[in-house]
Amino acid sequence: MTMTYVQGFLLAVPEAQKEAYRRHAAQSWTVFQKLGCLRVQENWGVDVEPGKVTSFPQAVKLEPGEAVVFAWMIWPDKATHDAAWGRIMSEPELQEAMGAEMPFDGTRMMWGGFEPIFVAGAGG
Repeated sequence: MTMTYVQGFLLAVPEAQKEAYRRHAAQSWTVFQKLGCLRVQENWGVDVEPGKVTSFPQAVKLEPGEAVVFAWMIWPDKATHDAAWGRIMSEPELQEAMGAEMPFDGTRMMWGGFEPIFVAGAGG
C-alpha cells in the first residue's frame, strides 16, 4: 500500500494581507492540483500563543500585526511530489498567482516533507 506524502508549511503573514494570502493560496491550488496534489489546507492562526522555549510565533519570528499560517499539502506519494516540484516554477499559472509581490515574508517561511505514520478520522 502506498502512503501519501505530506508537505507542511509554517509562515507569518501580515494580518492586513489575509485576503491577499487566501487569494494566492486559491490561485496556487489550481497548479498544484494539475500536478497531482490531492489536497491543500491553509490555516490562519487564531489561538497561537508564544511559548517560553519554543512555539509557532517564535519559529516564524512573528512580528506585531502578523498571524501564523500553518498549512499542508497532501500528495499521493513522494514521487508525485518530487516530479511536481521539479516543474512548479516553470508553470505560468503559478507565476501569475505569485504576482509582483508575495503577501508574506518568504525568508521566515519553513517547510518540510513527511510520511504519515498514523492517519484516522474523516478524510484520513
